[in-house]
Amino acid sequence: MIRIAIVGEIGSGKTFVSKFFKYPLFNADKEVTKIYKSNNRCFKKLKKEFPKNITKFPINKSELRNIINKKNIKIISNIVHPYVRLSLRNFLKRNNHKKFVVLDIPLLIENKLNKKSDILVFVRTPNKLIVKRLKKRGNYNKRVIDILKYQQLDKTKKLKSSKFVIDNSFNKVNIIKQINKIKKKINERNSFRY
Repeated sequence: MIRIAIVGEIGSGKTFVSKFFKYPLFNADKEVTKIYKSNNRCFKKLKKEFPKNITKFPINKSELRNIINKKNIKIISNIVHPYVRLSLRNFLKRNNHKKFVVLDIPLLIENKLNKKSDILVFVRTPNKLIVKRLKKRGNYNKRVIDILKYQQLDKTKKLKSSKFVIDNSFNKVNIIKQINKIKKKINERNSFRY
């Protein structure tokens, strides 16, 4: 199985890009949402840490957003990430017969979830477009975005460790063209060391 991992900045459109590969896709953000909605154990652990802030199950993301700071983000991550890792393991088991899978995991490198053999694809998006997209989201909060960015590896380091770059202007046709070129290169095994 060849793992294609999509990396980039917050708001760069990793999820938008990843779905156009048309391979089985693991989206960590969607998994976190599922965990908040259905995992009672996770809820109990978070409630124990933040009894005044986590009031009901399913977990309301806005309650978590209100308490995010550099210290609390680590506590929340330490509780939630083991469940995300379990979901990832289950996804990889279910798809172990597939030739390719796509991983859309914002903290893939930071949490050491990547393998040396992973093909990293960096999504490069103009900064103005990132800010515009983040503001379009109903829950835009610059303070929270800055804390989340603080957790992430510098984009130049991610760019250096990537095999491919997709220039994203959120034009579907353009994205598909770039992905098709990447798929072609990946399939030309002689240009890769696995």
